[in-house]
Amino acid sequence: MKIEQLYTGCLAQGAYYVESEGEVAIIDPLREIQQYVDKAKANNAKIKYILETHFHADFVSGHVDLANKTGATIVFGPGATTKYDIHSAKDGEELKIGNITIKVLHTPGHTLESATYLLIDENGKNHAIFSGDTLFLGDVGRPDLAIKSDLTKEDLAGMLFDSLRNKIMPLADDIIVYPAHGAGSACGKNLSKETVGVLGEQKKTNYALRADMTKAEFVKEVLDGIAPPPQYFAKNAMMNKMGYDAFETVLKTGDVALNPDEFEAMANHESALVLDVRPQSDFIKGHIPNSIFIGLNGQFAPWVGALIKDIKQPIVLVVPEGKSAEAVTRLSRVGYDNTLGYLKGGLDAWKQAGKDVETLDSISVEEFAKRAKANPINILDVRKDGEYQSSHIIDAQHLSLDFINEKMNEVSKDKTYYVHCAGGYRSVIAASILKARGYDKLIDVDGGYNAIKETDIKTTDFVCPSTL
Repeated sequence: MKIEQLYTGCLAQGAYYVESEGEVAIIDPLREIQQYVDKAKANNAKIKYILETHFHADFVSGHVDLANKTGATIVFGPGATTKYDIHSAKDGEELKIGNITIKVLHTPGHTLESATYLLIDENGKNHAIFSGDTLFLGDVGRPDLAIKSDLTKEDLAGMLFDSLRNKIMPLADDIIVYPAHGAGSACGKNLSKETVGVLGEQKKTNYALRADMTKAEFVKEVLDGIAPPPQYFAKNAMMNKMGYDAFETVLKTGDVALNPDEFEAMANHESALVLDVRPQSDFIKGHIPNSIFIGLNGQFAPWVGALIKDIKQPIVLVVPEGKSAEAVTRLSRVGYDNTLGYLKGGLDAWKQAGKDVETLDSISVEEFAKRAKANPINILDVRKDGEYQSSHIIDAQHLSLDFINEKMNEVSKDKTYYVHCAGGYRSVIAASILKARGYDKLIDVDGGYNAIKETDIKTTDFVCPSTL
């Protein structure tokens, strides 16, 4: 028996490769499927099942492409309906892979069709659960993503309580837990940085598994403090349910080199968004006017999904040398399949063609502290709500990057703003979006709040985020 977790940090997502006696199950695959095909081929094995724990909302799964390429059967939990062929498993149904068994446990709550897959080894011993978004390490899945007209988030939270108590908690403490996500995912509130654990430890430490917890207490605690889901979640869930274009097609049409004139024509005549995915330091030094920065070196795909409202938005890319295919791939992971190409030769080619370039003002934290002491200044903190509430510069204005499109009118075009986040990535994203909308008096603070708090600038007393 072989179990391998294939973890993708940008999405904080775990896919799984399970093999026994030449037969393979892939659990919650990513959009780019060749890695699974290659792994099975290298092991002289055949992919038999593609197990989906639920209709994912935070990424587009590779299940449809993988089934088309390998002939494997797609399995969902009870009640799942799709536009493509699947096996909708019954609660308690057992699937055979070589000498091992995978038992389907219907665990509704995160979504109605959510399933946890219990792996039973060749000796008949319960070995592990692939818990999807039902159980994370340190948390459980949010119950507000699959609401039908006759179900509230409270109803779903109640279902999740029952699923955990009736299907998960009765299992032995030594069961290994393989969740679908770790820290950084918006599918829960308090996910651990660890990506593999054991059930006994979760029973001791996970707030949602307290033995003396009532259903009412669970519903209140699991819903408390949940931020609104990013806007792309519902769109990704629909793509996972209805199907999508083959990834190979998306990559072929998106990974196209464009000379500066072709690139400019795409931006002007096809209404394509110019998305600059280089490191923020490069964007600061020079970028195409009205381009938006979201760097590949950060949580690229989730921020694209949160901030680019139209999932069908035509996009042209400014990329580091050799990174065009990676950028198109990572866009496709969250359903942004309408990339039209990338700027061949990058910004150097753009400059050599005599086209306009802009820069973003950026200063060191030392210079920022000096200016803040000399005169009153306007400070814009674009960190998340919890980060700001935990500690912030006194008198700083807060505008979370998550909601910048909706709350931009809270910023004045007549004022100069010093923009910061925690480390410098999100502040440049925010500044690029504001600049593209005509806000031209923006100064980025290099190093962000992590550097600011080491100066003598006055900040509020720190409050542990877990107490908020």
